[in-house]
Amino acid sequence: MQINKTAELNLLWGTLILEELARLGAKHVCLAPGSRSTPLTLAAAKQTKLKQHLHFDERGLGFLALGLAKASKAPVAIITTSGTAVANLYPAIVEAWLTKVPLIVLSGDRPPELINCGANQAINQTGIFADYAVQLNLPTAELSIAPQVLLTSVDNALASTSGPVHINCMYREPLYPSQMSNDFTDYLASLGNWQHGHAPYSQYVTQPTQATPANDMLARFVHAKGVIVAGTLAPESDPEQLVLLAQKLGWPIVADAQSQLRQHPAVIGHIDQLLHQPKATALLRQAEKVLVFGGRLLSKRLMSFIDEQKWKEYWQVLPHQQRLDPHHNTKQVWLSELAHFCQLPWPRSSQAQWALSLTQLNQTMEQLFEQQIDHGELGEAAVVRHISQHCEQLFIGNSLPVRLYDMFAPISPAWPKVYTNRGASGIDGLLATACGISQHQDQATTLIIGDISQLHDLNSLAIAKQCQGPFIVVILNNDGGNIFNLLPVPDEKLRSDYYRLAHGLEFGYAAAMFGLPYNQVDDIDTFKAVYREASCYQGTSVIEVSVSQHQASEQIARLASWIKQH
Repeated sequence: MQINKTAELNLLWGTLILEELARLGAKHVCLAPGSRSTPLTLAAAKQTKLKQHLHFDERGLGFLALGLAKASKAPVAIITTSGTAVANLYPAIVEAWLTKVPLIVLSGDRPPELINCGANQAINQTGIFADYAVQLNLPTAELSIAPQVLLTSVDNALASTSGPVHINCMYREPLYPSQMSNDFTDYLASLGNWQHGHAPYSQYVTQPTQATPANDMLARFVHAKGVIVAGTLAPESDPEQLVLLAQKLGWPIVADAQSQLRQHPAVIGHIDQLLHQPKATALLRQAEKVLVFGGRLLSKRLMSFIDEQKWKEYWQVLPHQQRLDPHHNTKQVWLSELAHFCQLPWPRSSQAQWALSLTQLNQTMEQLFEQQIDHGELGEAAVVRHISQHCEQLFIGNSLPVRLYDMFAPISPAWPKVYTNRGASGIDGLLATACGISQHQDQATTLIIGDISQLHDLNSLAIAKQCQGPFIVVILNNDGGNIFNLLPVPDEKLRSDYYRLAHGLEFGYAAAMFGLPYNQVDDIDTFKAVYREASCYQGTSVIEVSVSQHQASEQIARLASWIKQH
């Protein structure tokens, strides 16, 4: 190949890749600056089918893409340069792999002759994500490699997984074309009608697996006292079908924080706290059958109940083949979409309404929380309960915030879509992920995040500044990792010195640095007023809620003690 065609052919390959990704359903492309990825960057700049998002920090960029992919339910491309830029994507890729989110990494790379020889910014990027992504290692751009080879390689990589794909793109210099005068008509002729169409080059027909039980199996399964468990479910999976199924069977449905049903009036949402109560626990122990939708349950009490119960039959329904049971119970796993499984010809259970009193116990629990949390002191649980009744879309941070939502979220006639990063359950990239969810359609979104998590992702305030719809960042600042107050650390000095790590920091100057409206509150009435005002602001607002180090843990212990005695 003539040297003066190298830059132009590099760009052509980048253009073909991004066009094919758009035809495969991608709506967004996330870019970080860099030179070796120039052919991909220039291709993205002229690609009108993909919305561009730019950020200087690759770690935050990866989590931004994660949020965009969750909200759009479509692949999101990420473009980085070579070297440690690629490695900074690792946490987001791990989370995406565990939760089946389609991120497509396009990494610029040095050609083979510049690897392992001391060349600048060159590392071995082949297989850098190990088993956490499908790998496609492309050769350097050559006219001897037909363009359809490139397209079918991309198509095959994306068709073989519902999670992350890493496309490593080796480019020789020069990278910056002076002009696009070279005519590649002959080179592209083999693509035929693809150049004038809108469909991917290779079209894979993927029929979702619908492995469902026969009618007689359904009849036998429901002939008992049973419980339906709603685990982690995406908003688009239509989880309310479970409520209809529960009503048809006459079985109670208990809901995880991530099920989209945690606040539904027709479910047993307060199951985590009800399992403190002897009366509720004794009733639930009568259950003989369990039907679990999804997995990754948050409540350890609910997980322990499921594990310890001597089930006559245990069914689990998953959309993809995964092993989502850390206790390794014997079970029947059905691979099916939730709505399809719920719409099977289920007969009514012969033991319908066997646990009807759970509804009353659940309501009594709600009345307790209204009295002790909503009308009590300012606390993290009070903030979580208020937000979850007054937002459209909620992203809940890991550690304490998501547990408080699981324990105490209110029963409500309206509730938000709920998003989390509970694959690897890390505290990195939470703000960036929430920004991605907000930016997909500029939908009003609230993030509830702890202070340590926010310190981890401070750079992503630059991404938050770009949000157009109301985006409210609520930081629960209890001065350290106070989730550890709930754990049996041997003594308080060890807890303070090695776990909680008090920092004494506030976030007002950070918000000012990024030009974001900021309020600090320390009483519940002020919080409600500030939150209401932020909900009307077209952009990002930061609200810092200052609470004591022990408020949440003491409140959790106090409520648990009362519940156990009643």
